[in-house]
Amino acid sequence: MKKRRIGILGSTGSIGKSTLAVLARFPERFDVNVLTAGGNIELLADQIEKFKPDIAAVYDETGAFALKERLSRDAGTEILFGEPGYRRAAAYEDLDLVVSAMVGSAGLLPTMDAIYAGKDIALANKEVLVMAGELVIREAGKRGVRILPVDSEHSAVFQCISGNRHNDIERILLTASGGPFLDRPNQDLAKITPADALAHPTWQMGEKITIDSATLMNKGLEIIEASHLFTMSPARIDVVVHPQSIVHSMVVFCDGTVMAQMGLPDMKAAIAYALSCPERLPLGLSFPDFAELGKLTFRAPDLEKFPCLSLAYQACKIGGTMPAAMNAANEVAVASFLNHDIGFNRIPGLIEDVMNKCNPVSDPGIGDILEADSDARKTAESMVIE
Repeated sequence: MKKRRIGILGSTGSIGKSTLAVLARFPERFDVNVLTAGGNIELLADQIEKFKPDIAAVYDETGAFALKERLSRDAGTEILFGEPGYRRAAAYEDLDLVVSAMVGSAGLLPTMDAIYAGKDIALANKEVLVMAGELVIREAGKRGVRILPVDSEHSAVFQCISGNRHNDIERILLTASGGPFLDRPNQDLAKITPADALAHPTWQMGEKITIDSATLMNKGLEIIEASHLFTMSPARIDVVVHPQSIVHSMVVFCDGTVMAQMGLPDMKAAIAYALSCPERLPLGLSFPDFAELGKLTFRAPDLEKFPCLSLAYQACKIGGTMPAAMNAANEVAVASFLNHDIGFNRIPGLIEDVMNKCNPVSDPGIGDILEADSDARKTAESMVIE
């Protein structure tokens, strides 16, 4: 069997580390040829020593110098840095599949370069499709590139629709844990601290996505992502709150049949399926003890408490560059909250204020998307300072 050559954009983050844990179990099936990271030089150096990639890229020249200093002389890995380094790494010719796991909008251009180079994409960075979904899907289609979802919800939908006709799909039901504040009274939201919001009840994730889960913006971004991945109107994508996080998502078919994908909350399963589908890798993961669980519960999301979900539906309906602007405003709002510059309950208001000032461009090119992202960031940052 020929080994699949893998590149990981964001190898020191939660998804990147889980991906490497999967790959390490199957050295006869996979080679790791590219790793990129931000500022976690120590961990990246350890990963390079273990996996011996051809190329690694970091955030800046200082980081590149520090990385070289930490590596043994026989490491043999070329060290790149900055946006040009990330983009060159993503398009490296000796790759079959790129795991796009960089955080936020920074992952857009490297992922596009990987697509232009004809690499299949295991997509964990939902912002890529939120910002430029139509463009990404169009360019991937031109080159025969597969976009394979890594998010547990989209992986679940992907698995449920496998072998079924697209015309038979009636609705998509994305499940949400509800985050740590599902049952917190609305009047208490103003008192929430970053430490409170980072205490997710079921999933272990990075800071940004954990805050997005607490506001339900994460689910809003997933609605937009699902609409592009599965060619589905947002009006046919529902969110169902499911605190146990056992049902990862469901698909409703035209005959009333509902198919659900279930499992314990562990990203390794979704990652492994993206790496190997339609095969399944023997991961040795546990499965739910349904007798012990006793019951699985579901409820509708509270849109008054979590208005970010409505803002995402609105952005998706408007389309064009509006989702990119919304995403940029959210990234600024989350960073400002984590930095104690704004309160938790100010996050959706800041996003909405930026969206109200946005003049979206229809059928945008990459330049329009990047301009909308930049303008929305500047607007949001000015509002935080006020």
